[in-house]
Amino acid sequence: MDDRVQSILAHGNLPRHVAIIMDGNGRWAERRRQPRIYGHRAGMKSVREVMEAAGDLGIPALTLYAFSRENWKRPRAEVDALMGLMRRYIRSEREDLIRKGVQVRAIGELDQLAPRAREELDRLVAETAANQRLVVTLALSYSGRAEIVEAVRRIARRVQEGSLDPKSIDEDLFSSCLYTAGLIDPDLLIRTSGELRISNFLLWQIAYTELYVTDVLWPDFDRDAFFDAIAAYQDRDRRFGTVLV
Repeated sequence: MDDRVQSILAHGNLPRHVAIIMDGNGRWAERRRQPRIYGHRAGMKSVREVMEAAGDLGIPALTLYAFSRENWKRPRAEVDALMGLMRRYIRSEREDLIRKGVQVRAIGELDQLAPRAREELDRLVAETAANQRLVVTLALSYSGRAEIVEAVRRIARRVQEGSLDPKSIDEDLFSSCLYTAGLIDPDLLIRTSGELRISNFLLWQIAYTELYVTDVLWPDFDRDAFFDAIAAYQDRDRRFGTVLV
């Protein structure tokens, strides 16, 4: 265990669930006069480092915004390259994820993924389902607004069928109808690349989440950068709308 890990663990007040908007791959590549997919490929190293760092700290849940529903509007060549990159990443990391006790989940409109990419993803989800050391949720073809609309539809169907009394609808019921059902809400949301927006990510779940924005582009977001975000969170006083006395 290195000194930074020991220091963070000694401080206490660790987040139980960290969500990350992984932004800046394209700009990172453009600054190096490379195609955008070069940045996406480099960003995979950051995914590995963040998962390892979260595991070392004993953080039980990590959610990564990997591909938004709006990303389908990008050039076809880039989208196809991203789907291929996802397949290769899953294949190369599968054994290591299983060995390290990582459980992989996926949320979003997964039927929109390329068939071969979806097949590799489903296999990984099934093979890691029993792991408990760290739950990594990949948001793919994801939209926070679409997630909320789908939850409303699920509830409306139950009301229409007569199996649900509208008076019994509360926040817990609504949360149980979201893609993230069973996961606690994020304690910390990290956004890389310095952009000050949520980008349609976990709109319901982050109502009281602490936000941390860094100018670091995602391919440069390494283990130490993750620890910097955790250390900043540890110094926050979370009030959840109340006043501390």
